[in-house]
Parts: sequence; C-alpha cells; structure tokens
Amino acid sequence: MSPQTEFFQTQRAQLISLGYRMLGERDGAEDIVQETWLRWSEADHTKIENPRAWLRRTATNIAIDVLRSARARREHYVGPWLPEPLAPIDENLPGDAFELAQECELALLWAMENLSETERAAFILREAFDAGYEEIADILGKSQASCRQLVSRAHKRLNEQGPRFDADPAELSDLIQKFFAAIATNDRRTAMSLLSPTSVAISDGGAKARAARRPLIGPDDILTVLFAVQEKDRGAPDISVHFIDANGKPAIMRRTSGVCDTLMTLAPDASGKIAWIYVMRNPDKLVRRA
Repeated sequence: MSPQTEFFQTQRAQLISLGYRMLGERDGAEDIVQETWLRWSEADHTKIENPRAWLRRTATNIAIDVLRSARARREHYVGPWLPEPLAPIDENLPGDAFELAQECELALLWAMENLSETERAAFILREAFDAGYEEIADILGKSQASCRQLVSRAHKRLNEQGPRFDADPAELSDLIQKFFAAIATNDRRTAMSLLSPTSVAISDGGAKARAARRPLIGPDDILTVLFAVQEKDRGAPDISVHFIDANGKPAIMRRTSGVCDTLMTLAPDASGKIAWIYVMRNPDKLVRRA
C-alpha cells in the first residue's frame, strides 16, 4: 500500500461523516468518498502542502455539487423525503465507516435541508469538524467574513425549526417510552399532554411502503393517524417492537415477520414536549448495507 493510499484510509471515516452530514444518505456519502479517492489518486502529491485540508476541500465541494443534484431529484420524490437513519437494523452485518456520522441527529439532518448548500457546508465544517474560518473560506472560495455570516445564518435558521438537537439521550428515551406506551394503551390524554401544540410528524415511504403523503401537523392530526395504525396492528402475532439507537439517539424499531419495516424517533422542544416525530418506512433506507 502506497503512503498516499494509507493516508487516505486514515481519513476515510472523516470523509464519510462529512458526506453523510451533507446529504443524509449512505450511498451518497460513499459516492463522495469514492470520487474524492479518484481525484486524490490522480493528483500531483508533490504540490499538496496539506493533504488533510486538500481531501476535506475536495470532498466538500463534491458534496455541494451532489447535494444540488439530489435536491433536484427530491422535488419529484413521492411524499416527504427524510434523511436515512444509521441504526443496527441487522446486527449480523459488520460495522463500517459510519460511526462518526452517527453523532449527527436525524432531526438536525432534516432541519439542515432548509439551509443552502454553502450554508450547510459552512455549518458542518465549523460545528462538526471544528474547522477554522480561514479553512472554511479556502474550501468555499469566500471571504472569512462571508463564512462567518453563513454559519451565523445557519444557526439562526436551525434555531427557528422547533426541535432541540441537544436532547440528553436519557431524557429522550424517557419521552419516547412514555409516548409510545400511551399510544399502545390507547391513552389519548397522556399522549396529547406529551405533544407540543405545534408538533410535526413526518413519514417517508418513498412510494414503496404505506406512509402519510404529507406532514402531520398538530397533536390531533398526529394522534388520529398513530392510534389508527396501532389499532390495525393490535394483536398481530408477527409484529414486534424494539428499542434501539438511531444516529446515536434512542429510537423504536418495528419488525414484521422478523424484518424491520418502521423506524421511529422524535425530538423535543425547549419545554420538553415532542416537537418532531420521524417515521422511516421506505425499505430502501431501512436495509443496512455492508
């Protein structure tokens, strides 16, 4: 193995994490790393003063271009699009390079969809990788002052979304268990008390699984659907529910005949009420690929 190949392998996990945070997709992140590798293998390494910065700059700019194309495709996606979860859907499959990416919450990935490509890149580089503004400016081809504005704007937009992105796992686990216990026991009063008046539930079926084709807005809308689903599933012998971690935070996984067909998690607001519910049903995003 050449020194250049060996060095690239040491940076692979960081690049995977960057790609996943930019796109919210595993395959997209892997494609970004593959394209970065191709450019790295063809580069004149005698002219690269800082290999680590070169790789991050290259991967970021590839990701910006890929994200623009992905957003164009998502305009034709059937129903809401949600970022792909990172979870041990099949514990028998080996681990991969996504461990670092698992630190990025699904609620944050979803909220970042409202940022421009450059805002998202600047925010990720600064907050996830602690990049200095000099490096961010070099990567994005902008002034340091402009990059500070990009990060500041990103923070403002994300703070306006509603969900908290820093919920303690123990707090989140308690909230999830209380909420879904209320759903399972048909306790509408308790379930209602746990939801924010402005709560939103989003389900992604990708036209491949039954899911709401629009976001559910407010407690009444959300509970009407969740209680209807629970009633339909009640007593089914082939359905099991498991508590797992998705993107490093507590979540619920439902298996039907041993196959994961639903992954659900949530995010609270500043008061501790449920602000956002994530429901992944698209089977393409629930199959963990080695």
